[in-house]
Amino acid sequence: MTNNKSTLLALCLPILLVACAPEQDLSEKIIARAGEQLSAQCQAIDATGTFINPKSFHEGKVVYIPLDDWCSGFFPGTLLEMYRLTGDSTWLRRGLEYTEQLDSIKHIKWHHDVGFMTMSCFGQAWRITHNPAYRDVIITAAQSLSTRFRPVSGVLQSWDEDRGWQGTRGWMCPTIIDNMINLELLFEATELSGDSTFRTIAISHADTTMKYHFRSDYSTCHVVDYDKVKGGIRSRCAAQGYSDSSCWSRGEAWALYGYALCYRYTGNEKYLDQCRHVYGYIFNNPNMPADLVPYWDYNAPDIPNAYRDASAAAVMASALYELSTWIPEYRQTADHIIESLASDAYLAKAGENGNFILMHSVGSIPHGNEIDAPLNYADYYLLEALCRKNNK
Repeated sequence: MTNNKSTLLALCLPILLVACAPEQDLSEKIIARAGEQLSAQCQAIDATGTFINPKSFHEGKVVYIPLDDWCSGFFPGTLLEMYRLTGDSTWLRRGLEYTEQLDSIKHIKWHHDVGFMTMSCFGQAWRITHNPAYRDVIITAAQSLSTRFRPVSGVLQSWDEDRGWQGTRGWMCPTIIDNMINLELLFEATELSGDSTFRTIAISHADTTMKYHFRSDYSTCHVVDYDKVKGGIRSRCAAQGYSDSSCWSRGEAWALYGYALCYRYTGNEKYLDQCRHVYGYIFNNPNMPADLVPYWDYNAPDIPNAYRDASAAAVMASALYELSTWIPEYRQTADHIIESLASDAYLAKAGENGNFILMHSVGSIPHGNEIDAPLNYADYYLLEALCRKNNK
């Protein structure tokens, strides 16, 4: 893993001085490597005679997850993105086959990640095929997610306060910055059903998050605990970041991506302005490395020797390519990130890395999970970024 010294970056990054391959060559390099890795991953699944869902790689073994894991939609969705990038119907067939194995996730009501899970696979499947069955999954999943809306607080509750490790923290209504990505499910469900209730909930959550999750410099705290009985907030704290006052890099990436999608669906300039502010925090940050693959937390105490998080970089790149349709100069920043992720420092060699595409991501250091490891959502957002880059 590389650890370049951090550098102060201007809001509009200058033209790269580093010699690099033409843009199309970088895309082709990533797509070709992704094809090799994903083909090997599918072969391993076939050998079991059933669908097993790869998430990460630990101690020489691929980690597979159940359908109710928050990451369950990313691998099928990655295959569908390969279809969008290549036009190869084999990827479409595979992606749809694995997506349909997850049909029951539409009924999950005990956590907020049904948005991540549904839109990464069924959302992609709907956009490609317009099969009414996929549309119906999206709408039903949005109904399930809506049961987590807390009207007094104005937000979707992320985690149940009495379940798992979260139940030990004394929270009442914990809501995490990641939840911004789940709003896509609600916005899309209104588009597909005509029911404005979903959109109303999404806007309430986005606006409340804007009010309480951001500090004056537009860094984010990971968790805000709301009082769902009296209203207001009880505390702000960390769960996956370094400390309550630090800025977890993937959380900041979720914020950038989340407000970009809010602008996409609403056209409200305040969401685009929020993206500008978040962009400013990220890319003016003195602790952002020169290759734009951030440390796992912008305030990690061991910078410049802290772990990098390629998943955060991939999320940012995808968000920036979308934002570049409205703020053209952001494309240059996204291209810089893709150049870095296409390098040998992050792009895995064929047949290595558990057959995942990207190396050097971080799940949760405080929980001791997926540290300096491949992650299926890093691969997903990398390929989504290429789809947006290449207008697929």
